[in-house]
Amino acid sequence: MAYSEDYRKRAIEYYHAGHTQAEVFEIFKIHPSTIRDWEARIEAGNLKPSYPKTRKARKLPPEKLAQFINENPDALLVEIGNHFDCSAEAVRQALVKLKITYKKNP
Repeated sequence: MAYSEDYRKRAIEYYHAGHTQAEVFEIFKIHPSTIRDWEARIEAGNLKPSYPKTRKARKLPPEKLAQFINENPDALLVEIGNHFDCSAEAVRQALVKLKITYKKNP
């Protein structure tokens, strides 16, 4: 959860009024490193929270991945990754989420 811009300003003003970072922590429950980060943001000209964060579109849409696996059941993780332009590890993690395993029985 992000702090509101108003809350951030009040905490920074309290700190600039001559109080220590420990006192700011006691009053506002904000870690000293967060105060330093906010001061750097003020110098950059933007104290607003960066929320809501947006996510990138996934390279591995679950439906397309499942369809590809059904069509190519013997494909290696690297081959699947090349098809979807991502790493073999990303494919492995996506398969775990889909509960698809490649365990071979001898």
